[in-house]
Amino acid sequence: MNFNKIVILLLVGSFYNALAQKDGFWDKDRATTKEIIVKAGERVTVKTEDLPVGTTEIVYRITLLDENQQMANSLVSVLKAIPDPYGIGQGSAGAVFLMSKISGDDKCTYALFTSDANAKKYVDNGKINDACFSQADPLSKDAKRLSLDKSSCLTQNTTTIWFGFESKNWLLKQKIVLEVVPWVDVKLNRGWNLDNKNEIISLCKTSTMAQKMANSDDFCVCIMDKIMKQYRYSEFQKLLSIEKTKVYKDFGNACYNDANISKNVFNDLRTQANTLIKLQKYNEAIPKLNTIIASGKATALDYASIGYSYILTKQYAKALKFLKEGEKLDDTELLLKLYLAHTYLVSDDYSTAKSIYKKYQTQNVTDSLSWIDKTKQDFTLFQKAGLPSSDFDKVLKLFK
Repeated sequence: MNFNKIVILLLVGSFYNALAQKDGFWDKDRATTKEIIVKAGERVTVKTEDLPVGTTEIVYRITLLDENQQMANSLVSVLKAIPDPYGIGQGSAGAVFLMSKISGDDKCTYALFTSDANAKKYVDNGKINDACFSQADPLSKDAKRLSLDKSSCLTQNTTTIWFGFESKNWLLKQKIVLEVVPWVDVKLNRGWNLDNKNEIISLCKTSTMAQKMANSDDFCVCIMDKIMKQYRYSEFQKLLSIEKTKVYKDFGNACYNDANISKNVFNDLRTQANTLIKLQKYNEAIPKLNTIIASGKATALDYASIGYSYILTKQYAKALKFLKEGEKLDDTELLLKLYLAHTYLVSDDYSTAKSIYKKYQTQNVTDSLSWIDKTKQDFTLFQKAGLPSSDFDKVLKLFK
């Protein structure tokens, strides 16, 4: 009965660990296992193997052995029973589980350093001021987990850690076994840390397409996601400048055509163009409206806006062309109709203009602006802009 309970508990524990498991792995191939002989009363430092890109946690174990003692289990083999660092981080029970089943009578103190220079200072003077972690009480064995978010010994740029040991045996040499196993986050293993991501975003923000947008955040994140999926950071850095430019261009086009992003892009362009028209900066509004039209995303009102801008820059043939194209999208849009009448009028085709002015004079061009009032507003603006105005009064008399 007791045996059955134990089996059930083990199964439940395994299931819980499987649920809690992080997206990563213990990198046994780049683990550090070193046996150090320390003379009586001396200090030594040991450098770990290079930590792999994407290391977010390390587990280390220190064991002092008597002469001829051998390790019962390696740290790597022990960690096979723990799916991820979460299982170790549950408290002292996790650390006890990592402990070596044997150790000698000798004891030592130790400290961790993030630079070779600080480690050498420790050997020279024994001071631990520059240590990122230190154990001042002598011990015969120890095991700990260090994580990216809780220890200054481990940052996104950490590639090596130095362990410094001081023997507390003043007569005989000591044998210390140091084992360090890194936990590698699968996503970070591709090399895309926060700094690298910001590098991509910053470059994107300076691109021609991004600068057309009032808010290019979604666009640049889209490009970044595609680059991260296609390349490891080290691979991307090895590309030639011309190759990187092509990558940005190809992924930029793909993101630019994404339905949600393009909707925001064109809305931004539309807003910018309408603001410029209100400021009477028609030459600046036209390219933005042309971008929308060339992308096949224009509405009838976009055609109305560009036609209006062409009228006020005295480009009547272009105004007529775009206004007629807009009519094909929506033959009921009265702003288009009014701007067509304006175009015929300033192009010295009063007869055609007259029929349009008369046809819609009793309607509104928007929900709150009448056809007649809008015509009067436009004529006032046209006169200030120096457009042909000899027939303006004739048109206004039609409305009486």
